[in-house]
Amino acid sequence: MPPAQPDLLARVDRARDPLGLFAILSKGMGHLVPFDAAVWRTVDPLTGLTTAPLRVDNLTEEGCAVYWQSELFEETVNRFTDLAELPVPAAGLRETVGGLPTRSSLYRDFMRPRGLEDELRVVLRVDGAPWGQISLFRERGRRAFDSADTDVLGRMSAPLARRLRGFSRIPATSEPLRHSEPGVLLFDAAANLISINDAAAEHLTQVPEGPTVPTAWGVDIPIWILTTVLRLRKPPFSQRHPGPRIRLRTRTGRWLVCHASSLRDAAGVVTGGTVVIEPAQATEVAELIMAAYELSQRELDITALVAKGHATAQIAARLYISPHTVRDHLKVVFEKVQVSSRGELVARIFTDQLLSSVEEGTERHLT
Repeated sequence: MPPAQPDLLARVDRARDPLGLFAILSKGMGHLVPFDAAVWRTVDPLTGLTTAPLRVDNLTEEGCAVYWQSELFEETVNRFTDLAELPVPAAGLRETVGGLPTRSSLYRDFMRPRGLEDELRVVLRVDGAPWGQISLFRERGRRAFDSADTDVLGRMSAPLARRLRGFSRIPATSEPLRHSEPGVLLFDAAANLISINDAAAEHLTQVPEGPTVPTAWGVDIPIWILTTVLRLRKPPFSQRHPGPRIRLRTRTGRWLVCHASSLRDAAGVVTGGTVVIEPAQATEVAELIMAAYELSQRELDITALVAKGHATAQIAARLYISPHTVRDHLKVVFEKVQVSSRGELVARIFTDQLLSSVEEGTERHLT
């Protein structure tokens, strides 16, 4: 491990939120792996889609559509979805393709027109789930990223992912959202905004800062919404996730969910898409929050059943384990979440993290 790497990770551990983490990396990573431009992203670990917040260094927003068009539909080299499955989830473009960078659509359509000659990317992954992505770029005339650079990012993948995951456990502030109803945005087939309601405009004022695209409505659309709309062009979706869906936190720590679906005319032709952004229900974020406390799969299963009101004997029967084993697991869960009772556990995992205005609906759902 390079001498500067432990120091950088120690500073990352002191970050208060994902944007703070990205700012630390942006300033400190250059001493380990020099770069000229970068994109730092959080992703929804359940869907792998880009969410908020997002940071861009030395790149303009006008190229974002080109970047994601390539990544989602054309690229065959080092796709994030492929890297996420590799033992080491990091790779350099030129190192992968040798002397043939034009094999990459990202290079042809996005990098070369902007004077960029190489990209090193990594999926921030821990316990099999992605929590973030990093893209580092070098300009023309700089040396290509090599195996040593790839090794540095590869070894930082899990520690950085673990830190991003940990931010999900931070309780929300007492400040509620001003709108609890769903926000709706309509887009045409080219992903241009054509309509938006007041609730959506209000929700967007609450999301973390990041690169945006201006609109005629005076509302700036975050890049992560546009990537969600673009993702509509690439069906089919899984049974568990029938459409693009991401979870994100507001600036005050409240959870929102953003999901998209296609619009079709009478002939079945896709004419655009709709995006709904609304306060998250408990079931939308519970798995993320439980993962943030680093619960094992068995501990996750038991916690979920506790939240549904099952007694120890019922949990034991459902999971084919003894009541004594259930109690042992719960003791560990209590220690990890720093609570002393089942009621406190449910409150910490569900109630404390969610909008007060939706807590009544959450409680009805859990019972």
